[in-house]
Amino acid sequence: MVMNSIKETDILTRKELEVLLGQKSENCLSVSIFMPVQKIGRETRQNVTRLKNLIHDAEKRLFDSGLRRPEAIKLLAPALALPDNELFWRHQSDGLVLFISKDLFRSYRLPLDFKEHVVIGDRFHLKPLLPFFSGDGRFYILALSQNEVRLLQCTHYGVKEIDLTGIVPDSLEEVLMRNGTKRLESYHSSTAGSGKENVIFHGQDIGDTEKTNILRFFQRIDRGLHNEMFKEEKAPLIIATVDYLQSIYRKANTYKNLLDDFIAGSPDRVNTKDLQEKGWRIIKPYFDNAKMKAISEYKRLAGTGHTSTDMQEIVSNAYSGKIDTLFVVLDKEFWGTFDPTASKVVLDKNVGSCYVDLLDYAVAHTLLHDGRVYALKSEEMPDGTSIAAIFRGIA
Repeated sequence: MVMNSIKETDILTRKELEVLLGQKSENCLSVSIFMPVQKIGRETRQNVTRLKNLIHDAEKRLFDSGLRRPEAIKLLAPALALPDNELFWRHQSDGLVLFISKDLFRSYRLPLDFKEHVVIGDRFHLKPLLPFFSGDGRFYILALSQNEVRLLQCTHYGVKEIDLTGIVPDSLEEVLMRNGTKRLESYHSSTAGSGKENVIFHGQDIGDTEKTNILRFFQRIDRGLHNEMFKEEKAPLIIATVDYLQSIYRKANTYKNLLDDFIAGSPDRVNTKDLQEKGWRIIKPYFDNAKMKAISEYKRLAGTGHTSTDMQEIVSNAYSGKIDTLFVVLDKEFWGTFDPTASKVVLDKNVGSCYVDLLDYAVAHTLLHDGRVYALKSEEMPDGTSIAAIFRGIA
């Protein structure tokens, strides 16, 4: 057994989703592990114990499915190394997910409060990741000042600061020094907080030369984010900064999903959780509006043959890339099998060997074909069911 793809990361992109979707294991040896993570307080000690217990649960399920114990341990080896890895636990978010197969291992630290869950099957279980790819899921906050740049990956449930080392310049000072630019009289230096000297402009009174230097700084940030982070992104981006800097950044920005609204004021001394909460207050109306439009569109088309609540029809069309919009309830599972050749769904209330959660299957393939997915509460579902879809090809 050769593990040729091992990655621990904070970033979950559509490209990564495609990699996960492309994995299919013989003999149902794909393992998906989800767990919540405590980041502060005494409860942080429970993280290691919780992960060990979940890995042990996965080992037992593999053994029950017919895999010999030495083979199960070998398959789970990358995960077994994590509980005692101190460095791994230093950089956590609200939730942790592991994907393990013969040829791939992924761990993601994400701002999602997962429930403890272990799934063994022929493919990875991806539905708990839906808030990252749904129409009302994640967003980014770019906290900007002359002396600090932070990028926060957010959901309604949590926030994770992204490591930007080597992606964008740390500060305006760095850009000026690299360009050999001398300080102008309109700069002054400050050592407050960090102990290092920082360049600061005098607010709204900056001149054309200073604006040019800030614009160059922001262009470097925009270029770095585009090349490393946002090339395939569609999630909304909110700026957190003072008014005169946000207007300059908009001139540098090339990301098409930057919102007009922004978080006003210097973000330097604002913690990530407070920024996330301010960002959510801005983004929630956008998400709610998009969701209500999608539900209204479903209701308008209901009964025309362009919608469905039938599991067989939806799963088959998701596999074929024919779903425009999918609505699902996250906290329910429908286990069974799908035969793409015969386009046949078999439901079974029990979790059998190599069965899949058919809701998960429909979600994954809708996203893979660039469809929209909304995770709704049961009472929000347009037809009161657990799954509903709008098909493509509507005039």
